[in-house]
Amino acid sequence: MLNTMLFLHVLGAVGMGYYVVLPFMVGRASKLNGGGQGGLADGLVTANRIAQYFLIVQLLTGGYLMSQNDYAVAWMIIVTLLFLAIAAISGIMTKPLKRIVSSIQDGQSATAYIAKARVFSLIVLVLYVVVIYFMKFPF
Repeated sequence: MLNTMLFLHVLGAVGMGYYVVLPFMVGRASKLNGGGQGGLADGLVTANRIAQYFLIVQLLTGGYLMSQNDYAVAWMIIVTLLFLAIAAISGIMTKPLKRIVSSIQDGQSATAYIAKARVFSLIVLVLYVVVIYFMKFPF
């Protein structure tokens, strides 16, 4: 059972790897024309939803794995808070991504929404790298 959960946890971490490339993809949106921006943003919304399902996998398998070992309470709290921060910010980021699509369809500029999505994606990237660090070097 432990090996199965560990495999699913690693699979979830790979699925969350989307957050590593997201800032670059959002940055690319500003270089595209209106239709390209809308199409890219629509794809990013779908990919973000899939990554959020991987977050659920991480929550379930990570909780199980934490219960099977003796970790420091501070480490468990830090990792859980980082995980929740990633989940919250990636959820908040969905709105600007959807607004990019609707702005393009209405013929308006999506520059402000692209900037918001880029900031959120950079924050999620930093949090994801910090989580990976804590996973590799628990205390």
